Amino acid sequence: MDATVTPVLRRVDIGGLSLGVREWGGPLPLTPSPLTERGDRIPGRPRSFVLVHGLASNAMTWDLVARRLHGQGHHVVAIDQRGHGQSDKPEAGYGFDEVTGDLARLITAMGLERPVVAGQSWGGNVVLDFAARYPELLSGLVLVDGGLIDLSGRPGATWEQIAVNLKPPNLLGTPRPEMVERFRHFHPAWSDEQIELQMGNYETLEDGTIRPWLTLDRHMEILRSLWDQRPSTLLERVDTPTLIAIADSGPEERRVMRAEEAHRLEASKATVRARSFSDAAHDIHIDQPDELTDWVLGAMSEGFFG
Repeated sequence: MDATVTPVLRRVDIGGLSLGVREWGGPLPLTPSPLTERGDRIPGRPRSFVLVHGLASNAMTWDLVARRLHGQGHHVVAIDQRGHGQSDKPEAGYGFDEVTGDLARLITAMGLERPVVAGQSWGGNVVLDFAARYPELLSGLVLVDGGLIDLSGRPGATWEQIAVNLKPPNLLGTPRPEMVERFRHFHPAWSDEQIELQMGNYETLEDGTIRPWLTLDRHMEILRSLWDQRPSTLLERVDTPTLIAIADSGPEERRVMRAEEAHRLEASKATVRARSFSDAAHDIHIDQPDELTDWVLGAMSEGFFG
């Protein structure tokens, strides 16, 4: 298949809420395996993937991974979560109850048979919570430098500190070229395409300035839901085969804490595999898409996801 194929852009109604979707290929028929009664696919056979972005991000950030997966014959769906990108932006409902419910309704509405579900950053925490609530709806998890985000678990942390330290900068009115240059400064090795995937986080206004798709109040509501979540408890409950990708860069404390937790889980649960990606940015799916995709495909070929 042509690795440069563009996705079909859709809006999917999930019952009063419309989500923006980028889709590569079409739904695949379920191929029952003679080794199981639950309808798992034979290792290596095509299957569906659902890709979930992080906080204040967008579905385009998964394009490089999605094209590689589709090139291997898989059906891929990347979504804009509520409040983000091309999806509806309701005034409320940004906790895990609502966003995991959105994901469940989307998978059902699109007729996806137990896809592998991947999430980056906050999206990793979303799909982990989703797996704990709806284990029957997926066959595998991929947590991309996310899922292990435990804001309240930081030593001495308080919500008041988190609310100040993680409050996003006010980018409203920033000229688009200036924002592009900011990304180039932080990621000098990135191509123009990789930069543009990140620029999908913003709406470009008629005057040439940008506006984040996610508003500040909704951003803070999501942060509060992260503060209240206990991912370590969820990980202990989830039996879905899980890959944990860790960006081996960034602040030392964060990097070491997540790596230790991931490898502890790997040692204690046969359903978990962890890998550190050397010198990778937090957005591993943009920074090292080939390495990430090859790792996922390798696990699939070994039958890790059933």
